[in-house]
Amino acid sequence: MEYLDKLPWNQLTFPGFGIELNVNSDAFTIGGLTIKWYGIIIAVGLMLALIYCFGKMKDFGLDGDKVIDAVFAGIIGGIVCARIYYIIFNLDRYHDIKEIFNIRNGGLAIYGGLIGAIVFGCLVLKLRKVKILPVLDLAGMGFLIGQGIGRWGNFFNHEAFGTNTTLPWGMSSGRIQNYLIVHGAEITDKTGIVVDPYLPVHPCFLYESIWCLLGFLLLHLYYKKRRFDGEMILMYTCWYGFERMIVEGLRTDSLYIGDVRVSQLLAAVLFAASLITLIVMRIRIKKHGAPVLYVNTEESKAMLKAAEEREKEEEQRIKEKKNKKRSKEKAELAPEQRIIFDNDDITDDEKNNEEEKENGKAD
Repeated sequence: MEYLDKLPWNQLTFPGFGIELNVNSDAFTIGGLTIKWYGIIIAVGLMLALIYCFGKMKDFGLDGDKVIDAVFAGIIGGIVCARIYYIIFNLDRYHDIKEIFNIRNGGLAIYGGLIGAIVFGCLVLKLRKVKILPVLDLAGMGFLIGQGIGRWGNFFNHEAFGTNTTLPWGMSSGRIQNYLIVHGAEITDKTGIVVDPYLPVHPCFLYESIWCLLGFLLLHLYYKKRRFDGEMILMYTCWYGFERMIVEGLRTDSLYIGDVRVSQLLAAVLFAASLITLIVMRIRIKKHGAPVLYVNTEESKAMLKAAEEREKEEEQRIKEKKNKKRSKEKAELAPEQRIIFDNDDITDDEKNNEEEKENGKAD
């Protein structure tokens, strides 16, 4: 490997590809408040996940109106627990109470976020009497979207990188070099590996992003063939757990209990547990047949029918409200202005129908 010179603070380079970028964590400033790329990207990932999941609610037999409260609870619980999880294993780094609440520079642990989202979301689902497993199935795909995109927040923060590598996509930056200089002895003490600050390192954020987006694609292609409620969330934990179990072993910023990487241990447990459960369920299905999916139950069908009727009633109310408003506006006009007003009320579809009738008469 060729040694790199001391790099500027925000210069991020992929020397194997000859790529050099100036990557600043700050996106822009409004009224003295600096908005971070990290937060923007996390928000984009969250929004795309929500758009996808709410678009697929009916495929899982769910009424989005009943699930939305659980979604908000999951988001809040996820953010809070992601921060708590991170701080618990980094208590020695926080000497100022204000820093504990400052998440703009990172410091959110994925596993803490997932645990918080699932626990708080499921509590609300229970209160709303909504079936939990179909929601978790859909959430698993949403998690993969959010994680796949959200990991690019680490790119802008120059974090979530690994040990030295000779692979062509190895990266480095001034901030990465500084981190390794400051924490090099700690990393060696924990892992037994000496990391050279002036050599490229593994872009672990990139590995996880690609793996999560690939996992989402595979689950998206499979979900209509699922055999039982809960299968998709098991596939998610198995898929993500396998990747995290391996990639976490490369990272230089892992959270530890003693000499054990917390996320790596948790990933291994989730991978093994979900894989065993999937195998057991497949054996049961082979012997006794597949259970009825919630989407195919009478309860789900009745709920979706009621939701469809509510949507129609809401559309009718909006239409009636609009007509009343137009009638009031028309009543306030002079007679000659009402003719123009009536013409404006004709929709594009009505105009097209009239034109087709006229064309038919001409033929």
